[in-house]
Amino acid sequence: MARTSGEKIRVFQVATGNVGAEMIKRIGTHPDLELVGVHCYSPEKVGRDVGEVVGIGPIGVVATGTVEEIIAARPDCVTFHGVWPDFDLYERVLEAGIDIVTTADWITGHHRNLNYPNPTGKPPTEVLQDACLRGGSTFYGTGMNPGLAQILTIVNSGNIADIENVVCIESVDVSCHHSVDTWKNCGFGMPIDDPETLRRLELGTRVFEDGVRLMADCLGMEIDEVAFEPDLGSVTKEEDLGWYRLPPGSLGACYVKYVGKLAGVPKVELHLEWQMTPHTEPHWDIKGGYVTRITGDPCVYSKQRILPKPGTDFTDPTALAAMGMTLTGMPALNAVRSVVEAPPGCITSADLPLRAFAGRFR
Repeated sequence: MARTSGEKIRVFQVATGNVGAEMIKRIGTHPDLELVGVHCYSPEKVGRDVGEVVGIGPIGVVATGTVEEIIAARPDCVTFHGVWPDFDLYERVLEAGIDIVTTADWITGHHRNLNYPNPTGKPPTEVLQDACLRGGSTFYGTGMNPGLAQILTIVNSGNIADIENVVCIESVDVSCHHSVDTWKNCGFGMPIDDPETLRRLELGTRVFEDGVRLMADCLGMEIDEVAFEPDLGSVTKEEDLGWYRLPPGSLGACYVKYVGKLAGVPKVELHLEWQMTPHTEPHWDIKGGYVTRITGDPCVYSKQRILPKPGTDFTDPTALAAMGMTLTGMPALNAVRSVVEAPPGCITSADLPLRAFAGRFR
């Protein structure tokens, strides 16, 4: 449903967890957006002012708890910030003609199709595409990584001839990402020699294959496999982060590669250099940002380092966590206008204009 650039877009947000709570604050200062409702999964939040739920004081929006209330509000777009997708909610909202932008485990749909089959027997991408066409709506998945990080890499390739290999690297300390469910799902804190740990790490990170496939699509590169190549860091001493515990001998860091290959030759790669504690063996030199390496003519090395806002109070343990949540959620908020103006269907970042990846002045 196309909107003119002068009109605010009516947004109904789903979830007020780590990312969602931060996005409630950010929507309030976003010039494109107007918050018209918030859907919460926790019964104790429903009926309360959302500003009080996220700790910023009343904002005049009361949390609801049913999909019917989302549809009745007739928003232009739902922003979904739950940890995992909610396909029942997605399908009902899309067929009601409401667009969705989500940061929950979806970039191209390839990972979801392969690892989380829909009960109908149809691939999840087909289910959502059908719902979009019934309602004339648009569905888009993004985030920082996978998501915007791959766009940074693609842009860095724009002046290269004869590309041979492209690598996008996330090198970060993840201890500020306070999502217990996320890290349990990835096997952090489990014994390094337990086969289940490696299985969980792969399943928990397989969505990054979508990032490889997105880059390959943008680069016009056919790939015939995406290999999972992990290196695990074993915790060398007891680590209690306050919100997460890492026993000795457990997974506390990793260097994971998702390598897109053609005829066995690495072409497009996404690497995860994650550290929850520096006390692991092996140990990696965390760079605190996103790195692009391109081999071609010429070669490129580019790094985006993420720094806190000047004046950030580092005695506040939530400050760095809030920065991480902002990085995750803002690619969704900034893309909303472009998604609302896009044709119906499931789309990826390859389908959106450059302005979808731009921030906004206050």
